[in-house]
Amino acid sequence: MGYSKQKIIDIVKKENVKFIRLQFADIFGAMKNVSITPSQLEKALDNKMMFDGSSIDGFVRIEESDMSLHPDYNSFAIHPWGQENGKVARLICDVYQKDKPFEGDPRYILRKALDKAKSMGYTMNVGPECEFYLFKNDERGYPTLDEYDRGGYFDLGPNDIGEEARKDIVLALEDLGFVIEASHHECGPAQHEIDFRYEEALHAADSIQTFKYAVKSVAEKRNLYATFMPKPIFGQAGNGMHLNMSLEKDGENAFVDETDKNGLSREAYSFMAGIMKHIEGITIFTNPLVNSYKRLVPDFEAPVYIAWSAQNRSPLIRVPSSRGRGTRIELRSPDPSANPYLALALCLEAGLEGIEKKMTPPKSIDKNIFEMSKRELTRSGVKKLPGNLYEAINKVEKDKFVANVLGEHIYDRYISAKRREWEEYSHRVSNWEIDAYLYKY
Repeated sequence: MGYSKQKIIDIVKKENVKFIRLQFADIFGAMKNVSITPSQLEKALDNKMMFDGSSIDGFVRIEESDMSLHPDYNSFAIHPWGQENGKVARLICDVYQKDKPFEGDPRYILRKALDKAKSMGYTMNVGPECEFYLFKNDERGYPTLDEYDRGGYFDLGPNDIGEEARKDIVLALEDLGFVIEASHHECGPAQHEIDFRYEEALHAADSIQTFKYAVKSVAEKRNLYATFMPKPIFGQAGNGMHLNMSLEKDGENAFVDETDKNGLSREAYSFMAGIMKHIEGITIFTNPLVNSYKRLVPDFEAPVYIAWSAQNRSPLIRVPSSRGRGTRIELRSPDPSANPYLALALCLEAGLEGIEKKMTPPKSIDKNIFEMSKRELTRSGVKKLPGNLYEAINKVEKDKFVANVLGEHIYDRYISAKRREWEEYSHRVSNWEIDAYLYKY
C-alpha cells in the first residue's frame, strides 16, 4: 500500500491515533524511537523532526549531535496492541545529518547496497525465518527461564500450549500487513517459529525489526517474555534467523536455470561463492553476541562448516527444493540478534562481488557434514565458521571488504564495542566455573 503525506494525516485523524512513534535503529539493531502527538505529525512528515544523536549507541559525539528523522511513508502502520490509552502508530525513519544521509544509519548502509544491485540490474528478495522462545515472567514481571510449554517440533495442543500465544502473535502481524506463510512449534521446549512472505530486502529488514517488536509486545499481554537470544538454554536448540535470498532481474528470478542439474543459474552460484568467500568476516554481524557462538555448535542443526548443498541441511548454505519463482539460497548461520540492515547489506554486497568476479563455489557437500572426519573435511577444503566472538573479531579485521561496505563510522564503532564485550565476558566468573571448581580447589 502506498501512502502519501496527506493520506497518513487523514488516517491518523480518522482512527483517532494518539501517538506516533518515529522509529530507527542504532548500529547494533536496537530499535529507538521519538514519540510525537498528531499535532507534530506534519512537521515530522516534512523531515523537520530533530533529535540528539549523541546518546545513541555508535552514532556521534555531542558536538555533532543534531540529526533529523526522515519517515518512510510506506512504513506507516497502526499497532494492533496496547490501545488502552489510545491508538499508537509508527513510521520507520532514515537518519540524516546536515541534510545528508547519516553514514552511521544502518538503513542507509543497506540502501547503498541495494543501489549497487540496481545499477547492475538486480533487486534483492529476502524471506527470513525467525525463531524465538516464550518464557514465563515472575510475580514482578521479570523474565525467567521457565518454559511456557514442553512441546516439540511441529507439536500441537495440548502439548503445545504456546499455540494460543502464537495465534495471537500471528493475528497481530497480519493486522500489521504481514503475509504469514507458516507458524509452528520448533525443536526446543517453548520455542516457536513464524515465517512470513519474502519481500524486497529493505522492507524485509524493516519487517524483521517489526516482527521482533510485535512478538515481544503481544507475548507481554499474556505475561510471557519472548526472547530472540541465540542460545537461552544449554542443551536445547538455539534461535536462528535463516535468510532465504534471491535476486530478481527484469521481473524474473535471476537464480533460475532449468538446464542446470540443481536448477541454479550462473548468478546464483557466483552469489553463493561471494558469500562463502567473505562469511568469516561477515559472521560478527550475522552472529554478533558472545552467546551467538553457543548456538553454532554440532548436533543442534546450526551450521558450523562453510559448505553448501542442494541435498541436506547440515552445511552453511542450502538450496531449498522449491524451483522456478521460489528458487533461492538459504544462509543458515545468522541469528535474530543480528542487525538485519547490516547483515543483509553485507550478504548482498558479497554476493554481488561474486557475480562481478564470476566466482564459483567449491564442490557441494551432499552428505551429513557432521559425520565427516577431520581428514575428509580437510581433503574437501571445508573450513569452519569462527568459534567465538574473539575469533570473529580477528576474522573481520583480516577482510577489508567488510570495512569498505560498512564505512569507517560504523565499522570502527561496532568492532570497538565487540572487543569490549569480549573482554567483559572473558573477565566474568561464570556459574559453570563455580560448579566445576569451587568445591574442588
